[in-house]
Amino acid sequence: MTNRLAIFDCDGTLVDSQANICRAMTDCFIAAELDPPSAEMTRRVVGLNLAEAMRVLHPDAEAGFHLTLADLYRQAFSRLRTQGLVEDPLYEGAAELVRALDGDGWLLGVATGKSDRGLLHCLDQHGLRGHFVTLQTADRHPSKPHPSMVEAAMAEAGAEPATTMMIGDTSFDMMMAKAAGVTAVGVAWGYHDQAELTAAGADFIAHHPDEIVTFTRAEGFA
Repeated sequence: MTNRLAIFDCDGTLVDSQANICRAMTDCFIAAELDPPSAEMTRRVVGLNLAEAMRVLHPDAEAGFHLTLADLYRQAFSRLRTQGLVEDPLYEGAAELVRALDGDGWLLGVATGKSDRGLLHCLDQHGLRGHFVTLQTADRHPSKPHPSMVEAAMAEAGAEPATTMMIGDTSFDMMMAKAAGVTAVGVAWGYHDQAELTAAGADFIAHHPDEIVTFTRAEGFA
């Protein structure tokens, strides 16, 4: 029997990290002597890898400068962490969702624009790392919506597209899921709105984590 795999996005799906990201982005642009993007613009690029996010936020710059901005962002975020200012609060019901799917026999993974270091810190902070069998980050993959992270997660978990779902809050997550041929589950509590998730190919939209458990059981996954 093929393993069932549920892959989670992190920022905007498991944790609400927008305050950290927006502050680091502001500090990064100020360091580069640029006008910072609005919080809304920054939330729009959460999930992309840093170089791609900078390309979206500062499209007139050359590719080399996007890499410079990415480095400045990493430095800004590292300073915030050193100062004890980084918090990644879990969304209500997120930990319970992870445990419920694990209890139902799903293998669990993460596909995120975070770095390895950032993801492990987040999962360890909330005591969730042990639930996940595969962790895919921006350190080793092209930016979403390229399907590389989902494909690698399936390979590591021994899962097939028909028994895999990608759970995320952005259109990038939904497009990545469709590109990999897996079920796309959008969450309405994150950084892109429901209409965008639907337009990007979401097969199901959840408004609370409990609804994802209900969906998996009703659809015959469990």
